[in-house]
Amino acid sequence: VQLQASGGGLVQAGGSLRLSCAASVRALGAYTMAWFRQAPGKEREFVAAVNWRDYTTYKDSVKGRFTISRDNGKSTMFLQMNSLEPEDTAVYYCAVDRSGVVSTWAHRYDYWGQGTLVTVSS
Repeated sequence: VQLQASGGGLVQAGGSLRLSCAASVRALGAYTMAWFRQAPGKEREFVAAVNWRDYTTYKDSVKGRFTISRDNGKSTMFLQMNSLEPEDTAVYYCAVDRSGVVSTWAHRYDYWGQGTLVTVSS
């Protein structure tokens, strides 16, 4: 499975961006899909995940601001990010877990996209 993330860019604090992640498979099936991010000098951290039943989970600091969703028919996942803060600045990665388990642990995920840079200016 190959993943292609897109939609990053430069935005002012309080603004919005929508990230997309396209998978190279015809159907996502029972996979769990997730977004992680890595800020300069920091470890990669979990942001949000959605499973095949549309169960979602979020990092506490993005709850109420970010929304994860998926379109199984198009094998695509999205991350709508509103009320962006400078602390959200990072490279955002999409990932897939074939087991379908919803996890916040990066090592559980089998496939990773190349990342898309989000920069939020104050």
